[in-house]
Amino acid sequence: MARRNMGMGGFPGGNMNQLLQQAQKMQKDMAKAQEELANMVVEASSGGGLVTCRMNGEHQLTELQINPEALNAEDAEMLQDAIITAVNEASHKLAAASEEKLGQFGALAKGL
Repeated sequence: MARRNMGMGGFPGGNMNQLLQQAQKMQKDMAKAQEELANMVVEASSGGGLVTCRMNGEHQLTELQINPEALNAEDAEMLQDAIITAVNEASHKLAAASEEKLGQFGALAKGL
């Protein structure tokens, strides 16, 4: 029965250095992606532009703009709904960006 050449650490071919370099590159790429996400700002609006918000990469609301047309006291409930919708949309955009940038690392880690 043929045996594979098991090198250092039991890895085929003994190419532990290559595996270590791949892991270090992945770690560096992941840190870069995390930094890009932290610096990201997304914008979302609702109510036909009555409410617009900006959220940073740490999911913090940084700006909220309310169109003066939305400030009718009779429409308070509609305004509240529009604010919630805009903030949630911004949060979903950040989650999607995070998955796009960091999701690849989960798949790569499984391959190591």
